[in-house]
Amino acid sequence: MTQVARPPRSESGRTSSGGLAARVSLGRRFTPVSTEFLMIASAALMLTIFGLVMVLSATSATAVSKGENPMDGALRQGIFAVLGIPLMFLISRLPIAFLKRMAWPALFGSIALQMLVFTPLGIEDGGNRNWIMIAGFTLQPSEFLKLALALWVGYVLLRKQTMLGTWHQVFIPVVPVGALAIGTVIAGKDLGTAMVLVIVLLGCLFFSGVKLRLFILPVLLGVVAVIALAVTSPDRMRRITATCSDMSAYTGDCYQSIHGIWGMASGGIFGVGLGNSQEKYGWLPAAGNDFIFAIVGEELGLIGCIVVLALFTLFTVGAFHIIRKTDDPFIRVAAGGITVWITGQAVFNIGVVIGLFPVMGVPLPFMSQGGTALLAVLIACGVLLSFARTLKVPEARAAERTPSAGRGRVTR
Repeated sequence: MTQVARPPRSESGRTSSGGLAARVSLGRRFTPVSTEFLMIASAALMLTIFGLVMVLSATSATAVSKGENPMDGALRQGIFAVLGIPLMFLISRLPIAFLKRMAWPALFGSIALQMLVFTPLGIEDGGNRNWIMIAGFTLQPSEFLKLALALWVGYVLLRKQTMLGTWHQVFIPVVPVGALAIGTVIAGKDLGTAMVLVIVLLGCLFFSGVKLRLFILPVLLGVVAVIALAVTSPDRMRRITATCSDMSAYTGDCYQSIHGIWGMASGGIFGVGLGNSQEKYGWLPAAGNDFIFAIVGEELGLIGCIVVLALFTLFTVGAFHIIRKTDDPFIRVAAGGITVWITGQAVFNIGVVIGLFPVMGVPLPFMSQGGTALLAVLIACGVLLSFARTLKVPEARAAERTPSAGRGRVTR
């Protein structure tokens, strides 16, 4: 058997090889994103734009009555949208290893930020002390705590993946540290946000694959804690037990709920037209915030409500596909917590507007007026998009299943 000497590489060969490497590098940078990426990104963008339009419609009337610029509410919301959307796509490029390293700093940074509400920077509104004033902007630190808690629980349970069958390995430090984070919000008397944090924690435990017998105990503890907080507050109990099916409590605890239902009912199928709401003229409290869905129903009717529900469904389906397809326990748990947070909060808000739940002060994600809430949700979407980038697109999966040409052994 004779060996044939390999001819020396020419300059043209090296040039073509370098050009091929450059094309491969460029091709990797512009690799098609997964379907889940497109579903989540498109739903987030359309809900944000939809929300800006509805905030403008809902707040312009009261602003004019106060002699203010009718665009102020929408402009403030737009500032956070302009910051949040590029930040969402920037975070989507972050590697998963970096997000894991940021889990602990993000949680304790968010708790420290939440503690500022008990300083002179804190603002109390409606009996809740859950906001701070910085540079003329009102911020709600607990919104960032939701994302930080989901990332932290995902990271901790990743490290304990082989020990999730033992109760103390599951509960410590998840339950004590989670209780500390939730306790800082409860101290500000914001039960609605505390309930959302509880379902984030439970959602992370559920998607971690914890055995059912170990999952039931945190659920029971969460339910008991919420009931205890409701029972120990006469104001909360009065609102929870108020009967809004008649006009007996119209001037009391049911005023907001009744006007929200009236707004939805007057919209019919096609609505009264964008900008033509009557409830926003001082009748419906928090028309641009917690009850913005009522304005959607009044101005855009059943069709507008179905569009909003369809966009949230698109977002949820894309997020659950990430949870189902990923092999990384951290991605599965963190994505589960974020999905339960955003979807669950939307269900709570819409349920309050249509009268299924008592008024809890929970905003509608992407749409309710509130820059901090919008920024936090867009950052969370950026994390989900980063997770979605780890999924292989159908073309890549097909290429892996197809054997490469030209690599077989030639027989004579």
